[in-house]
Amino acid sequence: MHTVRAYVACAHRLIDFLGDHHGREIDAADLLRVPLAELRAYLAARRGDGLSNSSAARELSAVRGFLGFAASEAGAQPNFPRIRGPKRARGVPRPIAPEDAIGLAADVANAAERPWIAARDEAVLLLLYGAGLRVGEAMGLTARQLPLSDRMSVTGKRDKARVVPLLAPVKAAIERYVALCPYPLAGDAPLFRGAKGGPLSADVVRRAVRGARGRLGLSERTTPHALRHSFATHLLGRGADLRALQELLGHASLSSTQIYTQVDAAHLMDVYRNAHPRA
Repeated sequence: MHTVRAYVACAHRLIDFLGDHHGREIDAADLLRVPLAELRAYLAARRGDGLSNSSAARELSAVRGFLGFAASEAGAQPNFPRIRGPKRARGVPRPIAPEDAIGLAADVANAAERPWIAARDEAVLLLLYGAGLRVGEAMGLTARQLPLSDRMSVTGKRDKARVVPLLAPVKAAIERYVALCPYPLAGDAPLFRGAKGGPLSADVVRRAVRGARGRLGLSERTTPHALRHSFATHLLGRGADLRALQELLGHASLSSTQIYTQVDAAHLMDVYRNAHPRA
């Protein structure tokens, strides 16, 4: 509902701006041929109102949607001028503490109704934290990973494969799950199974984490993906090489990995403020 109101407000702002610019009332035909210069002028005016980059990007998206709607109502093809939106500032990932990551996996397991599902959920979450996998990467693992070794081949974004080390506790958790799983695990079958035997859904994992963080009183930022952030941050804090971390995370660009240097610096400042007598 809030989104609808925001889009309607944006449409009215654009019409008012164009009306002032042309010195007359705007009709449907005008909305079919808004030139690039006028769109830039509108966005510049909105930035003058104090819009951040993120808000300006949303405004541009709303304008695109409105002009596309106006074109479809007139039975015409949308003719939106090519315009690049403002760059959005990248937020700093929010890791969770190591003890919270382990506690989260244990709580999710304790809440499961069946022993094999408890073992599965704990194995998945320990894998996300212990190997830095994305949720989708864990869901995409097949039974060809078995029997487990001390490393695992993972297929990430753009079908890019990488090899990640498998820590002993993570390996043991996955083996416990495999021993209890009531469904056959062989070949290209999914490694992690849902309750009825199909592939485990990432939404099931997310719902389980939401329940656990409520019971444990953890922040809403405690998500399955936050476990990957925690993996990266804690390795970096222990002196891991940035290039090696890039390989472990499967980042195509080093710039994606460098954001974790900001996380570690922020963590050090938190420690300083909480512990230093003169902070």
